[in-house]
Amino acid sequence: MARSGFPASPGEILALVRSGRVKTRRDLQELTGLSRSTVALRLSQLISAGYIRAVEQRRGTAGRPAEVLSFEESDKLVLAADLGATHARFALTDAGGRMLGERTEDLLIGQDPDVVLKIVIRRLRDLLKSAGRDRARLAGVGVGLPAPVDFRTGRPVQPPIMPGWHGVEVARTLSDALGCPAFVDNDANLLGLGEVRERYPGVDNLLFVKVGTGIGAGVILGGRPERGTTGQGGDIGHIRIARPVDGARCRCGATGCLAAHASGAALARQLTERGIEARTSRDVVRLVAEGDSAAITLVRDAGRLLGEVLATAVALLNPTVVVIGGDLALTREHLLVGVRERLYERTVSALTSSLAVVESQLGDRAGVHGARHLVIDQVFSAEAVDARLAPEV
Repeated sequence: MARSGFPASPGEILALVRSGRVKTRRDLQELTGLSRSTVALRLSQLISAGYIRAVEQRRGTAGRPAEVLSFEESDKLVLAADLGATHARFALTDAGGRMLGERTEDLLIGQDPDVVLKIVIRRLRDLLKSAGRDRARLAGVGVGLPAPVDFRTGRPVQPPIMPGWHGVEVARTLSDALGCPAFVDNDANLLGLGEVRERYPGVDNLLFVKVGTGIGAGVILGGRPERGTTGQGGDIGHIRIARPVDGARCRCGATGCLAAHASGAALARQLTERGIEARTSRDVVRLVAEGDSAAITLVRDAGRLLGEVLATAVALLNPTVVVIGGDLALTREHLLVGVRERLYERTVSALTSSLAVVESQLGDRAGVHGARHLVIDQVFSAEAVDARLAPEV
């Protein structure tokens, strides 16, 4: 019998192996208190189902070879799509994160959802075909949208920049088309999940801020996204700033929103009003790289506005790391200097002394990595695995 409070089911044992807490059968026995026969039974079920592999590693010339347990990653495939306001990245990986195929392209998310989803499905199918991989090996598909998402249903919730998308069954549409489980989340949540798992595995609490066409945040608490009651957790772009730059109206219909003054779209508008050609956030980045003084000043001012809002978020959440990503993060220190200046100015030193404010290390790939982790977390959770193995238990 397992020790009180320790895992005993096959799914819980798989979770221990995936986490790296156990490497051998003896590790399992010592941690869980399960008998040798019970451990053998549980592992037999997991190995037969293709969840775990056991590989002998010889310790030299004497003694019995040690059997090392590991999650079987190479034969499980994940499709990922990170959809932004104006462009998209698609990827095919194995469960361990090895990139098997990838492509990016311009894609306007504000189009009719049927049009966008048909393109997404076509691109994901193309990746499978190009890699010569069997759809039967798909563990699932993960998709990030620049919108609040009801994660339980996989439907967008009143997205400001995606007219016609409210309540659309995105997850079901993708699942039916690709023949595997599909999971949909806010893009900033997946960006944050990708960063924390790939670059900050020892960090429990991280705040990812995406500054592109709009502004959003992914709140990672305890290593997992905190989505809020209606999927709108982290929607900081619609927090009202204390001193609006002008009377610009946000896409949500209100005035004074952070996104209306500090997003890439807002800066492009402000530059255009000054007679400098800029249509997108990437135009702003280009102008900064070219040394345009007006663009540099606007980006630094935007950083200060963002820092004001983040000061409150840091006080509430006390994260270890704040990661700045999205197109405007490509302006490097021009944005970060403003963020740090105002954030540290308005936050007590007890919070900032252990806080790092950094640029995204994964860049454009953070979202697809986050989508992969989302799929693996859901499909290979203890509950999901136990449900699939239930007839055999």
